[in-house]
Parts: sequence; structure tokens; C-alpha cells
Amino acid sequence: MLTNLQEIKERMKTIKAFILDMDGTIYLGNDLFPYTHKFLDKVKETGRDYYFFTNNSSRDLDAYITKLKNMDINITEKQMMVSTDVILQYLSEHHPGAKLYVVGTPSLLRAFEKAGWVLDDQEPDVVILGFDTTLTYEKLEKICTFIRHGKTYYGINPDLNCPIEGGEFIPDCGSIARCIESSTGVFPEFFGKPSHRTLDYIQKATGLAGDQIAIVGDRMYTDIAVADGSDVVSILVLSGETKKEEVPDNPIQPDIMIENIGVLSDLLD
Repeated sequence: MLTNLQEIKERMKTIKAFILDMDGTIYLGNDLFPYTHKFLDKVKETGRDYYFFTNNSSRDLDAYITKLKNMDINITEKQMMVSTDVILQYLSEHHPGAKLYVVGTPSLLRAFEKAGWVLDDQEPDVVILGFDTTLTYEKLEKICTFIRHGKTYYGINPDLNCPIEGGEFIPDCGSIARCIESSTGVFPEFFGKPSHRTLDYIQKATGLAGDQIAIVGDRMYTDIAVADGSDVVSILVLSGETKKEEVPDNPIQPDIMIENIGVLSDLLD
């Protein structure tokens, strides 16, 4: 793991694109970090690209683009990646024409409908669990029943908690999945970070080799773990969930550790 700034600067010379986590990396809740614009400007000045990837499946692509725009960060659709995109690609390749039961927010359901999928809460072929801040007991009952009847079951993002303002957290998709597992005995395959399917999706979307990509984030078990065992460079920032003292004992180790992306700004040329 690199922490020496000169060594990090040398490693950055081969990087052509940064895949940035959002909450805890470029902002916290609705508060943009003061160094974010400096970093994004430096990436562009040095001829590199940046993309955003969020595991939070409670919102759709347009919502994230709008949120960034309100923070004076203007991006194209290509630059915004959501964990939902990964499972949509997988479904099109492995379950064409399937009817889906999706547990998720209205935004998530719209994302599936926009992609051309038929949503069916009576006789679905595949059931999908997203980060549902509108979760009801009726939804839990339905998805558990479908799972017990042998329906194919996938989860979108494995995050246990979602950070919110004030340093608090709310239960995320992974926690809901554990609730369902307690009832059914079944735990889903997830498609967001750290799934290898996410890494495949990112490399395909950017058209770059692994050693030309750096994934930047604040969570060890998603942002850093997704690059583990690959040529992709993982950069842990200490501006969000992970604390410095937690890193040495973690079985997953980042390639690089820095305080925040503002530090990285001065290491790009």
C-alpha cells in the first residue's frame, strides 16, 4: 500500500481514468467537499477522464446527474454509472424477455421500465432487490414468497448502510437482503461494487485496460474490494466511512491510501 506522495505521483502516470465513488468521496449527503472541484479540474487539465460510480440504487441516472449539476458538476450520461446499470446489462444478456419483480423505489422501477423491462408482481421470472427507502411489509412478503417458490433472485448493491448528513447511517440494500435471508435462507448474488461484474462493466464502458483505471472510494468492502486481485488501482480516501486505524487489520488492502481527493490533485501532471 502506497502512502508516500512521491510514489503515488509516480503511480498516477499510467492512469487515464478515475472512477469516483460519490458519498464520502466527493460529497457527504448534500455537502460537496471543498476540494472536489479542484480535483476534477486537474483531471481534465492533465488529459484524463473521470466517471462517477455509485452503489446507491435508490435513485436513477437522471437524479444523480441533476444532483451533480446542482453542485456545479456538469457531466454526460456516459460519465455517470449506477450499480443498476450493471444488473441491467447482465439481465439483457442472460434473461432476455424475463418478467421482473423489483423491490425498489419509484426511481428504480422507472429505470427498469425505461430499459424496456416488464414489471410483474404476480408471476415474475426473476426477482430483484434494490435499495428501497419505500420498503413495506407487503413487498417483503411478496419477494420472500417468490424466492421460496424458486424464482431467480438477484440483489443490486450489497451495502449494509447508507451514510446521511450528520454522520448517521440508514439501512441499505445489503441489510434488507439479510432480513430476507433470515426468512428464506437465500442470499442473492449482488451486482454493484465489489462484484467482478462491476469491474467488467467499468472496463467495457471506458475501453481501458485495468492498469489505466483508478477506482477511488471510502469503503473497504465495496470501493476497494472491487479492484482486489485485478490490475485496477484502488485508492482509499479517509473522507468517509473508513477510518485510518481500521485499515491495517482489514483482509482487503488498498493500493493507495490518502486523506482525500484534494491531496491527489497535487499528484497529477
